[in-house]
Amino acid sequence: MEKNLGEKFISSSNDRELIAEFKRNPIGHHSPELQRLLNQFRGIPMKDKFCLLVIKPNRLWQLAKTSGVAGKPVQKLPKTFSSQSDAEWYIFRKRWKSLTGETLKP
Repeated sequence: MEKNLGEKFISSSNDRELIAEFKRNPIGHHSPELQRLLNQFRGIPMKDKFCLLVIKPNRLWQLAKTSGVAGKPVQKLPKTFSSQSDAEWYIFRKRWKSLTGETLKP
């Protein structure tokens, strides 16, 4: 079923270039094509969606998952990051896998 979601959400032939663009610059302004892809990622249902918690501003982030239920706290996961760029790339890879079934290299 995840493959079908990926086909629904990720349909552009230049997605490989967009993956490389995001890896180079995960934070800030993106090309219109990459923004299209990110909007598709962000538009998936909230249940079990990966997110980041700021533990120490500009120094430490923790991986979490949303519950999908308004008012219910996120589930904190054990993985932490000392780089926001690394954290964003990690989540990008997780979302890509959930939508396409394909594992991207770190």
